Amino acid sequence: MNPAERINELTEKLNYYNQRYYMDSISEISDQEFDMLLKELESLENQYPDLKLPESPTHRVGGTITKNFASVEHRYPMLSLANTYNEQELIDFDERVKKGLNGENYEYICELKFDGISLSMTYENGIFVRGVTRGDGVRGDDITNNVKTIKTLPLKVKNTFQTAPPSGATAFEIRGEGFLPYSSFEKMNAEAEAAGEESYANARNAASGSFKLQDSTEVARRGLDAYVYQFLSDEEIFATHEESLIALKNLGFNVSQTWRKCNTIQEVIAYINEWDEKRFSLPLATDGIVIKLNSIAQRAELGYTAKSPRWAIAYKYKAESKPAILKAVTYQVGRTGAITPVAELDNDKLNGKGIHLSGTTVKRASLHNANEIERLGLRIGDTVFVEKGGEIIPKVTAVDLSKRDMFNTQEILYPTNCPECGGALTRKEGEANHYCTNEKGCPPQIRGRIEHFIHRKAMNIDSLGEGKIELLYDKGLVHDITDLYDLTYEKLFGLEKVTEDENGKVRKIGFKEKTVQNILEGIEKSKQAPFKQVLFGIGIRYVGATVAEKLASFFKNIDNIKNADYETLRTAPEIGDKIAQSIVEYFQNEENQVFIEKLRLAGLQFSARDEVKEMEGDQLAGKTFLYTGTFANFEREALEQKIEANGGKVVSGVSGKLDFLIVGDKPGASKIQKAQKLNVKMISEDEFMAMLG
Repeated sequence: MNPAERINELTEKLNYYNQRYYMDSISEISDQEFDMLLKELESLENQYPDLKLPESPTHRVGGTITKNFASVEHRYPMLSLANTYNEQELIDFDERVKKGLNGENYEYICELKFDGISLSMTYENGIFVRGVTRGDGVRGDDITNNVKTIKTLPLKVKNTFQTAPPSGATAFEIRGEGFLPYSSFEKMNAEAEAAGEESYANARNAASGSFKLQDSTEVARRGLDAYVYQFLSDEEIFATHEESLIALKNLGFNVSQTWRKCNTIQEVIAYINEWDEKRFSLPLATDGIVIKLNSIAQRAELGYTAKSPRWAIAYKYKAESKPAILKAVTYQVGRTGAITPVAELDNDKLNGKGIHLSGTTVKRASLHNANEIERLGLRIGDTVFVEKGGEIIPKVTAVDLSKRDMFNTQEILYPTNCPECGGALTRKEGEANHYCTNEKGCPPQIRGRIEHFIHRKAMNIDSLGEGKIELLYDKGLVHDITDLYDLTYEKLFGLEKVTEDENGKVRKIGFKEKTVQNILEGIEKSKQAPFKQVLFGIGIRYVGATVAEKLASFFKNIDNIKNADYETLRTAPEIGDKIAQSIVEYFQNEENQVFIEKLRLAGLQFSARDEVKEMEGDQLAGKTFLYTGTFANFEREALEQKIEANGGKVVSGVSGKLDFLIVGDKPGASKIQKAQKLNVKMISEDEFMAMLG
């Protein structure tokens, strides 16, 4: 058999075995046999690279490095859906559908709304050719090599559909939701902890970050998956959505079999109620139900608004709430010295296993400050209700007073001294938090400042994380940020620390040759980080990444900022009273001035270089914007960049000078109220996108 024939044979066999294993849960050969065939194929492809097929299973193991993701315009715009949170709004939606269809019979398809990253996947002549993120709905990032690593996604399909006309569809697009299963998420975080690196807060963020990695080998290792839910083509292949889902399943696509056809809105509501609890048994996160008209012709008849389709809506579940026992309150110390009380939680059996909430185990929840403890009226031993804000951050919402036993609960006495160093706590007038005053001698503050300094938005020093910083501090190698620039290979190589967690799991942090090289290279590279990142990294109170960028752009160098008085600082864009006062106090401290000079001598950038921002247009020129809540298409930083790239200006607070407040999901009540009071125009994310044209 010649090489081309053998490559074809191996490709077809391995794709078949993959399909049987990942879609049908059937192992037709052993893992060892599969690996041997895969290695043979890899060897042949390396010898004859021109013979490698687009659908080769070797794409799934990664190996491609992507420096920059190309921006791709969607053939069919990826629109967002209108959201609803109660039954009456669903009934109102149903009434609009009924009216729009003039009494025609209609039915719905209900699907679980999976919490991941929206993907568009294009096939030409049955071959997968492109995978693109949702982006802003009009354009997305081409992440084809990363999407290829999804083992449940066919890289080649027979280009025929049972319900299609004879011509078939030569090119079509599949929409789906890329996600990280809980099992992969927990494994990934365990590996990050073992390496002393920062872990992800939730599986959705982990999936989003993983799909945008530049090394597809690392993407493949993380075990991403995807459910597909929509077929699109220029030809009308299917009469109903139901037909398309069945056809996609038959072609080998991973279609979640949780969908259901419903004939009435009451059946839709019954489906929603059924999955309210059942969804937590799934291996991935969900946050609602999508309701769509089944008939493709009726969808066309109803059409679209400027924001979303009239024939579909998303029902969002309320955050899951569960009871827990408040075993204790502990106190964390942040880099600024702020003391954060933390609720230590357990189930009613007090077995140390915590509670299962929205797909993860929860043992702790922030209580924010002393005011919150007082507001909730908490006592140690209380039964409390816990939920996840935005399905992400656990929080205590209330006390179950019916279960309180005054003889077996105790008052919470807020500490007067730092739980870490014993320093006195202070509370400034008008502030909710208590602060440790021992700034230079409190270990968590010292370590926290260093961790902030190495953050990706600051100096972005590779291979250093919380665990490694703690080890360096414990070994006496770093007592200050400036000590990082005195580290050498000899000081780092061979350092090791072994700890054991509350479950007896051993955690080992070590500095081997490659790790040491990466750390030292990252430290050296940080000397070229722009001034705005250095300014953010040194940790002046209230000077976040955005404020640091404004200051660097306005004052140009550190000396101008240091020498500016309060009034001069207030003339800079977005610099209010609190920020200006904080900067003045920072530079009045002689120790801080010495610290800056040490970093200057180490070679860091304390002057702004002239940076030319890439502009997309001037549609927002002369307009000011602020935002609140979370958004489907943007992280906070990306939204700010989009505004500025189109000529707009992002401001720091609601005032009479604000033109638009962009309101996302779960917005802040205070911003909304202030905007209403000042008659500031509030717009949705879709309205903002429409302004961009």
